[in-house]
Amino acid sequence: MPLMVLLCLLWVSGCSTTAQVSTDLSALWQDAHFKAVSDIPAPDVIFQLPPDEIREIRADFQRQQTLRRGLPAHKWLANYLSASRGGFRYQDNDTRIAADTLYKRHGNCMSLVVLTAALAKVLDVGVIYQSVSVPPVWDQRGNFNLLNGHINLRLKALEQPNIFDAADTELVVDFVPAETLRAYRTDRVDESMVQAMFFNNLAAEAMINDDWNRAYALLKVSLQLQPQFIAALNNLAIVYRNNHLQPMAEVVYRHALQLEPNNLTTLYNLAVLLDLEGRLDEWIAVNRILELERIRNPYYYYGMGQQAYREQRFSDAIRWYRQAIEKANYRHEFYFGLSRSYWMLGERKAAEANLRKALLLSRDDNWTKRYQAKLNVLTLH
Repeated sequence: MPLMVLLCLLWVSGCSTTAQVSTDLSALWQDAHFKAVSDIPAPDVIFQLPPDEIREIRADFQRQQTLRRGLPAHKWLANYLSASRGGFRYQDNDTRIAADTLYKRHGNCMSLVVLTAALAKVLDVGVIYQSVSVPPVWDQRGNFNLLNGHINLRLKALEQPNIFDAADTELVVDFVPAETLRAYRTDRVDESMVQAMFFNNLAAEAMINDDWNRAYALLKVSLQLQPQFIAALNNLAIVYRNNHLQPMAEVVYRHALQLEPNNLTTLYNLAVLLDLEGRLDEWIAVNRILELERIRNPYYYYGMGQQAYREQRFSDAIRWYRQAIEKANYRHEFYFGLSRSYWMLGERKAAEANLRKALLLSRDDNWTKRYQAKLNVLTLH
């Protein structure tokens, strides 16, 4: 299956390059094969907020200033968005412009970054966008494997004459706990890259829904902002592949490999294309590089566990699910697979413990309700 890149989460391949390649992408576009889409937002709309909301936010900030005697703007904003205070709720695969996120109060980490930056502009708070080098997060949606990464931002305190507080000059806004973030390297990205990532996110979500015209239009905006953005180039090639434009897909992959010759996502997608076209010798050459990469994907083990479960080989299923968890201990469905397998073997305590873990990790309301219902039934036995 081809890999797609979804931001929160975010993969930042393409921020640096190993070769100088032309930024003229005119040869990569195939407008004649796609219908025009009229409702694609302009890049500057991403951070815009309605005037009445801006007035309300400023008024709310001023009220708090009076009550709390000069609470710094960056601290007020961090509190305003705090999930623990009900200000913002995480929802995966939900990328929104700032105005929509403000009304809905939920979204993924890209939505949180965009909304925070928009509010920071209102309050004249400086921001630093940064990619976070977390271990790759794999997710599965339909016919795609999604390789997720992470992005957040830092809020900078306003400089005041004769005042310096080293402990409070910056605050990180993120869903991930601060103690976890300290273990990972961060890299600054500029606002243009954030915008490109935003449109790539929307494109990935459109691809999940088989809305290829919309995905194409969004990727065009993303690559106009950042012509060397590898993630968007890979997604563009997937769009071509799924619209019977395999020669153009290969052109895009080869272009991306000129930018980053050893990019594993691009190599994997190219190998899929070569396999489909029966180009065995070329496929073997690429696959030699990729063979070890396959075993790093937790969904490889999860798929083996699912197959073993269907074949009623429950002990084998448990072994595969455990291996998947070793690679990605944040996926609720891995623990659910374990729970089901233990239940079929009559190991009730292990089944309940893993079901509780699945419930704890689930962020989707539908899965949460499902797990809670099953846990209620299980505890009655």
